[in-house]
Amino acid sequence: MKILIAGILSVGATFFCGPTDMMQNVPPGKMVIMNAAESKWQHDAGDPAGSQTIVLREDPTTQSVELLARYPAGHVFPPHWHSANERILLIEGRLSIQNEKAVEYLEPGGFAYLPATQPQKMACVSHTRCSFYVYWDGKLDFHKVEG
Repeated sequence: MKILIAGILSVGATFFCGPTDMMQNVPPGKMVIMNAAESKWQHDAGDPAGSQTIVLREDPTTQSVELLARYPAGHVFPPHWHSANERILLIEGRLSIQNEKAVEYLEPGGFAYLPATQPQKMACVSHTRCSFYVYWDGKLDFHKVEG
């Protein structure tokens, strides 16, 4: 999974790093409790400078993935889409999300649902880092949007 996430979520820069220690492949129906302050934030080779993630859970049945992620101010995610639906809950910073029609902004506590196959471009547009929870409800893949 480490290679999968690092590979598919990169277009010039890696989007997210791979799973950490104990939280990958948690069986369905098993409780997961994790505090970020007690968890190991991870930064793998090839990840954008200043980015870190914690893998919260991977479901071995659906292959869904849940992460906490943080990226430095000014970080731009290249245009892309996923085969799975994506949900983002912003914890800190300000995140812009652009689809083919408009740019919307998430403030702390803001939520975004990005339907499968919908092209998106995101950026951390605050003067501080952007931290967020992100969840894909199926197998995580990455498709670059050309142009």
